[in-house]
Amino acid sequence: MAEQFPGGVLDLLDAAGDRPVFEHAGRTVSGAGLLARIRRAAGALRKQGVGPGDGVAMLLGVSPDAFAAVIAAHVLGARVTGVRPGLTGRQRDHLLAEATCTVTDGAGGPGAGTAGRPVLPLGRLLSAADDGVRPRVMARPGDIARLLHTSGSTGVPKACAQTYAAMTAAWTLRPDHWPPAVRALAARLDRFLVFGTLASQVVMEYGLLALAAGGTLVTAAPPLFPDALVRHRATASVITVARLTQLVAQQRASPADLGGLRALMVSGSPLTPGRAREAAEVLGPVVFHGYGQTETGMISMATPEDPPGSLGVPPVGLEVRDPSGRPVPPGTDGELFVRTPSQSAGYWREPALTAEVFADGWVRTRDLGHLDAQSRLWLTGRTRDVIIVDAQVYYAGPVERLLATHPDVAEAHVVAVPDDRTGEAVHAFVVPAAGRIPDLGELRALVAAELGEACAPTRLTPVAQVPLTPAGKPDKRRLAAGG
Repeated sequence: MAEQFPGGVLDLLDAAGDRPVFEHAGRTVSGAGLLARIRRAAGALRKQGVGPGDGVAMLLGVSPDAFAAVIAAHVLGARVTGVRPGLTGRQRDHLLAEATCTVTDGAGGPGAGTAGRPVLPLGRLLSAADDGVRPRVMARPGDIARLLHTSGSTGVPKACAQTYAAMTAAWTLRPDHWPPAVRALAARLDRFLVFGTLASQVVMEYGLLALAAGGTLVTAAPPLFPDALVRHRATASVITVARLTQLVAQQRASPADLGGLRALMVSGSPLTPGRAREAAEVLGPVVFHGYGQTETGMISMATPEDPPGSLGVPPVGLEVRDPSGRPVPPGTDGELFVRTPSQSAGYWREPALTAEVFADGWVRTRDLGHLDAQSRLWLTGRTRDVIIVDAQVYYAGPVERLLATHPDVAEAHVVAVPDDRTGEAVHAFVVPAAGRIPDLGELRALVAAELGEACAPTRLTPVAQVPLTPAGKPDKRRLAAGG
């Protein structure tokens, strides 16, 4: 039986030896050097009493030391929670509440402390003694390996609980299990530009893929594109639809030398056929379009050879179902249900929500789409009332309810609108309270303080009344269309 995750990561680094696996802040770290960092971090965490089933929160950016700390916590079988920047204080406190300890490098934002629990500076972990012995992986298959959090627009982030068994079953570290599209992408990850935080599921997953493909992770700080791609001689990186649009516009206006670029993995929101064609025209055949969810990991991926707008042939179990739950034939739209090797076991301590989304081994995506005659996947809509900002999903309902608490607002409804900077943004339609004039700045401040900046409306339209559907529900399509 294969060793539990992260045994495969230790094997990769051991095999890499003196080969560079990380470039950070002008310095190169070899496989052996990164493995030594993991040993030191694991020893320090063990001395803090961390073991199987304990919660460890990580407020970290992207660096060799941060990567070592995350893998070290997994070596000890801990439940790892990555805390991303941009959360409100209440949201961050919620994520930290069950942690045995918190590891921070200062890049994860302020407020790392949790009453009664130690806060461990990353530098202290990495200054521990190195015994030179490969650490024993203590992870147990059924234990929760990590909590992957959603946006938090419902008030506090939901946590998708992924077991060690699921992480071990993932295809990422196993080249013989790579689907064709992933194999094509992996061949282009020689110098994979990474940025942001390891709390990002995408950054961590494709960083591991790059290591498994024999590539080097190259860190960068904003501004990223195209400057960092050129400066770091990157062959590949991850990009949102909004940033891809900006990069294409920049290249049209003032082309940079991107001759070494071989892959941009678009993630987080749909890429329209028009945007895909424009990107190919300006950047060449480098765009890979991934589709997945926090609950499932990758579901499907389109290569530059796939038709613009499609998501390629899903390598996982996927059914398109009608409202009664019956599968529909190719070419017919329905809701997508999937099962993947590394999908979450459910939502952490939320049994009712788990039962709604996870059933009989399938995950309900709440996305609409169809398979064509060649088994390619096409997305056509959502069953959820959500806005996708910077590749994060935010629910409309909590924003509407919060806006309606303002004394100037009698009724509020929000919709997603295209935004060149963030992909989508929040547009609020409000019925003013009698004699009141709502102010966009006040409403933005209200929402940002409670739910985060990304949920704050960027546009405000007062309306006398909200149009209704024949069923008597607010007709958001008519609102967005101006009617």
